[in-house]
Amino acid sequence: MSSEYIISEPTSMDKEILQHAVHEQFKPDHILRFPDASQIHFNEVQKLRLEYKNILRIDHLWDFSSLSKLELNNNAIEKIQGLDHLINLTWLNLSFNQIEKIEGLECVQKLEVLNLSNNKISVIENMDTLENLTHFFISNNLIGQLDNVLYLRKFKNLAAFNLFGNPFLNEGDYRFFIAAYFPKLMFLDSRILDQKTVSANPIYILLEELELHQADEARQRHEAELKLHRDAFVEFLNGSSLFRTMFKDDPKAQTLHCHQMGELCTQLFERGLAEHKRRETEVKSFFSCQKKAVTDCQEKASQMLAKFNHEHKEASREQSPFPCLQQLSDPEVRKVKIDHCNGEINQLCKNLMTLEFQLVSEMEEKIKTFESRISDMVRHFSEIAQGIYPFFFYRKITELPQKHSKNTHYFAAKILQTVARDARKEDLPDDVIMLFEDRDAVIDALATAHNNHLLKINDRETQLTTGISAWKEALIKGIRDEELKRNRMNISDIHRYVDNLREQLEELI
Repeated sequence: MSSEYIISEPTSMDKEILQHAVHEQFKPDHILRFPDASQIHFNEVQKLRLEYKNILRIDHLWDFSSLSKLELNNNAIEKIQGLDHLINLTWLNLSFNQIEKIEGLECVQKLEVLNLSNNKISVIENMDTLENLTHFFISNNLIGQLDNVLYLRKFKNLAAFNLFGNPFLNEGDYRFFIAAYFPKLMFLDSRILDQKTVSANPIYILLEELELHQADEARQRHEAELKLHRDAFVEFLNGSSLFRTMFKDDPKAQTLHCHQMGELCTQLFERGLAEHKRRETEVKSFFSCQKKAVTDCQEKASQMLAKFNHEHKEASREQSPFPCLQQLSDPEVRKVKIDHCNGEINQLCKNLMTLEFQLVSEMEEKIKTFESRISDMVRHFSEIAQGIYPFFFYRKITELPQKHSKNTHYFAAKILQTVARDARKEDLPDDVIMLFEDRDAVIDALATAHNNHLLKINDRETQLTTGISAWKEALIKGIRDEELKRNRMNISDIHRYVDNLREQLEELI
């Protein structure tokens, strides 16, 4: 009798259907996991086949966070929904359903293959987040306008799509149109685009495509450059943009300060990029060491398990790890053997736990060393920003001691008085006369401008130092959280494996 889980009436996807589907197809991909449906965690499943289940509604998939391939073809689905938690999905097959609109794909941003063939879709839309899309199938739908296909031009990695069986085919041979607007496309309607079709592209379309492509490449380079600057915490420091902002309402002051300070900003910018590269190298080195330590531990665990299985199964083909016990008829001898096996299971558990604890200790030391090195790098760069470059320079040049500042204000006031005395009042504009008559207001305005300049410098310095400190804290926290998650999962797997062995042993008592 077939084990196929057949549903005659349309139904929503529920936990029972999912449990059955997972149990049918589950193949252990980890030495410590067993194909027992009760022990399978949905968040570990990577592929799920739910075709021909008469499913009406997509639901109950929130635990499948590791799912990469989902087959939902040949059902009765009317709406694309319930995919919000499938953040690792790369393959989605929804062909042969009753879908009328493309929607609900906002969260599956890693999707590479999308099959919507044989539905009732009339417009290609709502796919903006699918930047990794390489294969798109929408044959035998209701797409009425060939121009609507141009929506797919935004997907730069698109290598193949199927369009046959749609109403726009009546507009003539659309292959030349597709070849013109999709120069990187390799397959159309499951056939290789031949050279004759590709070479028939109109020149003006090729030029337009080239211009768009070049503009897009320039935009991507600019965005990548800005991201690098943000990651190095030196955005907008390559040049004099900071000081142009400071003196935008005071062009004469800008000419006095901008050139020298711009050079210092550029030095800080270049030093920041160099320090960022050092930090990146350190981070990559740590993750490489971490991966090697985990791999070595897994290999040792595999050797332990292989040795245990070999000693107990020997040449037997039976699934039980204790085939020799099934052949013992003497209860006393069997009891002695079972006690011995229990002891070996306990020893195996102890050995696996010891191995895991050794890895935890090793990783803790590596994380501490890494944190210390990264902290030194962050502190070093912060000191550079605070003590050597434009922040220090501006303060030393412009932040005069308080007594000198008072003298400056005094001499400025004297100059204003002299000019006001020697000049004829009728020769001066009203706003200038007002300045001469209210010298305190002039001095206050100068002081305020100076303080505003210092405030912008201080804000930029704070932004840099707090930003890089926050990055370090988030990095270390993320590493510790991931290590804790890995440790807990491994311990859980060890207990599940050992419990499974004990249950099988108890069945022989």
